[in-house]
Amino acid sequence: MEVNGLDSDGRQFKNAGEMWREQIGEEGEGEQQQQHKKTQWYREGISYWEGVEASVDGVLGGFGTVNEADINGSEAFLQTLLSDRFPNAGKNQHLVALDCGSGIGRITKNLLIRYFNEVDLLEPVSHFLDAARESLAPENHVVSDMHKAVNFFCVPLQEFTPDTGKYDVIWVQWCIGHLTDDDFVSFFKRAKVGLKPGGFFVLKENIARTGFVLDKQDRSITRSDLYFKELFSRCGLHVYKSKDQKGLPEELFAVKMYALTTEMPKRVHKTRSKVQANRPCIIK
Repeated sequence: MEVNGLDSDGRQFKNAGEMWREQIGEEGEGEQQQQHKKTQWYREGISYWEGVEASVDGVLGGFGTVNEADINGSEAFLQTLLSDRFPNAGKNQHLVALDCGSGIGRITKNLLIRYFNEVDLLEPVSHFLDAARESLAPENHVVSDMHKAVNFFCVPLQEFTPDTGKYDVIWVQWCIGHLTDDDFVSFFKRAKVGLKPGGFFVLKENIARTGFVLDKQDRSITRSDLYFKELFSRCGLHVYKSKDQKGLPEELFAVKMYALTTEMPKRVHKTRSKVQANRPCIIK
């Protein structure tokens, strides 16, 4: 990956390879030492979140006020995708979603459970998942008998493999930055098998203006749009639609939503061109 970047201390890297070699080792170090560094990378990331309160403000890094804008942006994007991909949704089609990096169930509770008959939650931090289970219990949160949270998996993304052909939508938000590039690719390759015909991923993430930014505190990497698209290509995924999130504080990273499919999007002849001039652009 020939993109330069920096870490949260301001140190610059010539490319992503240099950064990853430092963080998780390189081939010449020996397999055991590499595995130790990689295990340490993931352990420190989990440890960071284990020290965070299981609340909206906690999981949003002290910016709980962005919850409403985030959910509204996601809902508008999801509605467009469902009408495109599943025109019979809500009539006679039983829809199932997977919420990856679900945290306390914020996205499931405020969005996914209203559009999907079943939602499974995947979260490696146990006290977050306990809070989600309580919040989404039938006695505490009932949309209807036809919409419910079903499974609560306490498993990290890099170790999870979904059941074959189970999900219409796999939602991945504010968590993929904890995965190394190789684990990013292997996760999506495994997860593709979990999609039903016509199913798709939604990836919603912070976006670096260029290259990448390594956060040494929580062991995560914020990637640029170009960086993401190179990884999508390695995964065998195609960008079906994308959209910038609006209405977030200027001091935060820009946030982008990608709908990803396993098949190449069909080309549509446009009668007039559309120029997108605006995009969020703040980085730390």
